[in-house]
Amino acid sequence: MSEELSRFDAWIDEGGPSALVLKEYLQPAAGPGDVIFPPTFAGVGYVVDGEGEKSVCLIDSVGSQANRLEPVFKNPKYRGLVPQIEIRVKSRVVNLLDLGHRAADALARSTSLAAELQAAFTECADGSAARLAKIAPTTLVFGAWDSRGSQAKVPRLIASTIRASNVAELRRGAQYFSALEKDEIEELMGVDTQKQKDPLSEAGFLPAPSLTHGGVVVRGDIVRTTVLNLTALRALGGTVDLRRYILGLTLIAALAPADLFLRQGCLLVRDASRPVESKLVYRDGRREDFADAAGAAEAFAEAAAQKFGVGESRVVDFDPKLAKAVLEGRAEKKAKKGK
Repeated sequence: MSEELSRFDAWIDEGGPSALVLKEYLQPAAGPGDVIFPPTFAGVGYVVDGEGEKSVCLIDSVGSQANRLEPVFKNPKYRGLVPQIEIRVKSRVVNLLDLGHRAADALARSTSLAAELQAAFTECADGSAARLAKIAPTTLVFGAWDSRGSQAKVPRLIASTIRASNVAELRRGAQYFSALEKDEIEELMGVDTQKQKDPLSEAGFLPAPSLTHGGVVVRGDIVRTTVLNLTALRALGGTVDLRRYILGLTLIAALAPADLFLRQGCLLVRDASRPVESKLVYRDGRREDFADAAGAAEAFAEAAAQKFGVGESRVVDFDPKLAKAVLEGRAEKKAKKGK
């Protein structure tokens, strides 16, 4: 046990490496060169910077990757490493691991956990993360901003992004045909199809052509880059047991196998011809190879969790009264800011 626990102590001690950087090369499930669909953003479309061979396209953002990685701790293999907090909303149950803002989410703040979370975030801002680690340790791994309460900001210890280089944007068109004829529309609906062409098309009564985003073809690389911020981990302070525990969770999140079904039309798999690049990076720029020999990270995470003591799993209820209080407090704060 002692050997497992101390395996990564050089990482959490002062002067240790600044970061662990992982680079994983990916390809479309249908094979290299197949069309994939990046995320679209309102008013922007795809996020593509540069042109031609120098173009870089965002395939999955840091926030999106965090929301995909965190639920790994619901899997039977890893669920015992963290407290399982479930929130009942009528007949539905929501796991804290699925909340977009984690322990700072409005849903979590609208339960009997509210006071505990307020105290935990306040202590975290004052340099003590132990209480938060007992309730919601993955909030320390993936970060949060308690904007509805203490205003504490917890930095991400893991940041993962997927980008593609040298991409060509495609478009796709579609043509909708109405089941009604123009004369039928004019007779039965009493409208002039020529004068009302646009609203009738939008409502589906007239044929409507469309031209929209058609995905991208990647001629360069698709790379998933994951950075474990060991400098921020050391800044958590607290006991050695706490830092070991959070490091273990961070390693699991970074190294556990992940299915990359990002969205419709974007299923990625690892490029088996190119190994994952794993480097420990030091403040002076030195880079050392890192290999998770024989699942050492998993054994370490289990030992660290046992030594720290995983917090209690609980089922709590959504409280409409607390939710209204959160809403009213938000409105009051906005009003004061306006004045």
